[in-house]
Amino acid sequence: MPAMRFFAMACAALPLSIVLLASALPAAAAEKDVLVEQPDANLSPKQHIDQLFAQLKRERDPDKASGIAAEIRAEWNDSGSATVNLLMQWADKAMEEKRTPAALDFIDQAIALKPDYVESWNRRATLNYTVDSYRKAMSDIEHVLDIEPRHFGALAGMAAILTETGNDQAALKAWERFLEVYPANRNAQEQMNTLSEKLAGSRT
Repeated sequence: MPAMRFFAMACAALPLSIVLLASALPAAAAEKDVLVEQPDANLSPKQHIDQLFAQLKRERDPDKASGIAAEIRAEWNDSGSATVNLLMQWADKAMEEKRTPAALDFIDQAIALKPDYVESWNRRATLNYTVDSYRKAMSDIEHVLDIEPRHFGALAGMAAILTETGNDQAALKAWERFLEVYPANRNAQEQMNTLSEKLAGSRT
């Protein structure tokens, strides 16, 4: 399975038209009612995210972990600004209609209005990847990880770009970082195992 599939899923509900970046979540997981611990009503948004990441780190059941990851993505999707949220919706529609320049323009406006909003950078990274602008995509990923080092989608995107550009050792490290955050993701485990075997074979 192409590593970039993780990248798309972690971009929090990108349009289905970006089919080459198909969902990393198994269909079965999406159909199940996955129980996620209810947050304390007194928690701040940051504390709630921290709580979800703590759950994700200790969860070993892949389906339950997928449910937690989905809730994290839902939290990331809300910028806290109605204007920025609207710009991101317009960007999604433009991406669905394959109007890449318009989508980039909407995302650029969202970044200008709220530069600490992690999903605008992450969405732009994915969009840049789809048009083969790897350098720009990697720059955006670095911004994402500066804001949220645990962003598993950005880490998957980084691993995918590094793999496609022939930097397998660095890609392996990116997958290791991914699994430190999201250890139950089977696809990430497979990606890391494949790279480990490839690198071991190249040393013999």
